[in-house]
Amino acid sequence: MAPLLEFESVNKTYGKKAALRDIALTIEPGRIVGLLGSNGSGKSTLLRLAAGLNRPDSGKIRVLGHEPGKASKALVSFMPDRPQFEKWMTVGEALDFQRDFFADYDPDKSKRMLEFMKLSRRDKASTLSKGMQERLQLTLALSRRSSLYLLDEPIGGVDPVARDHILDALVEFYEEDSSVIVSTHLIADIERIFDEVLMIRDGSLLLQREVEQLRMESGKSVDQLFKEVYAEC
Repeated sequence: MAPLLEFESVNKTYGKKAALRDIALTIEPGRIVGLLGSNGSGKSTLLRLAAGLNRPDSGKIRVLGHEPGKASKALVSFMPDRPQFEKWMTVGEALDFQRDFFADYDPDKSKRMLEFMKLSRRDKASTLSKGMQERLQLTLALSRRSSLYLLDEPIGGVDPVARDHILDALVEFYEEDSSVIVSTHLIADIERIFDEVLMIRDGSLLLQREVEQLRMESGKSVDQLFKEVYAEC
C-alpha cells in the first residue's frame, strides 16, 4: 500500500521568496503529526500543497499514490486558518454546504460532533465566540470520512479551555486509518496528542521524528526541543 502522503524534493516560491525548499517527507496512515514552526516558516504552504490547492514549482507530491488533483482532493479534508463559513450562515447551513460539496460527508458523525462541541444547528455563525468558531471549523473538517486531515493552526486564537476541548475532539473523531497533520506554534498546549513531529524553518524541513523517540533520547519535551533546534539555526 502506498504511503498516505509523500513529498519528494518539493520546492515552492512566491515571487522572490522561497516558501519551501527541497521538502522530502512521508506520512503513513494512523498518525497524528505535528507540523511545527513559527509564523512564516512555510507550514501553511506545505498544507495547501498537500491539499492540492497550490502546485509545487518542482518536485512530486502523492496522496495515496495520486498526484494533486481531483482524485487527491477527494481524499483530503483541509481546515484553513480562516473560517470556511460565511458569517450570515447558521451552523446547520454551514454543515449543509459541507454535505452538498463533499461525497464523504458523514451526517451521523457530524451530529455526534455537534453534541460533543456543544453547538446547535440553529446557532448563527456571527454570534459565536472565537473558540466556538474554531469548534465549528473543526466540526466541518472532521465531518468528512477522509484519508488525510490537514488542520492549519486549529487552536491559534482560542483560550486554554477551548483548546483542550478542540484537541479532545480531534483525537475522538478523526478516522483511525487516516492521518492528521496539525500545524501549530503553540507546541506546549498540543504536543500531548502527537505521534510524530515535523519541524520546519524558513521553508526547510529540519527533522521528522517519532515523539516518544525524541523524548526518550533527550529527556525533554517536544516544546523544549523545538526551542533548542530553532536556537541553533
